[in-house]
Amino acid sequence: MAWLFLLIAAGFEVTFAMGMKYAEGFTRLWPSLITVVAAIGGIYFLTLALRELPVSIAYPIWTAIGSLGTVFLGFALLGESLTLVKLLSVGLIVAGVVGLK
Repeated sequence: MAWLFLLIAAGFEVTFAMGMKYAEGFTRLWPSLITVVAAIGGIYFLTLALRELPVSIAYPIWTAIGSLGTVFLGFALLGESLTLVKLLSVGLIVAGVVGLK
C-alpha cells in the first residue's frame, strides 16, 4: 500500500507544480484552489507512504516523479522546450531513482 500512496502523492506533486503555473501567482481562483488541494494531498499521501517506506527512499522518489512529470507536462501542455540537456538530465534523475531502489 505504501508504494501506491507514494504514487498518488507524486501525482499530487505534479498537479501542484503545474497548478502553480496556471494559478498565475494565485490570482486565478480555480487553479489556485486546485494547487492548494494538490499540495495538501501530496503531503498527506507522502506521509502515509512514510509509515512503511524509509524517508531516504520515498522522498527522493516523490520529488523525482514530480520533476519528471513537470518536465514532460511542461513540454506537452505549455510548449516548453525539451532539449538534449533536459533529456539527459531526466535520464540522470531516473538513474538516481533506480540506484536508490
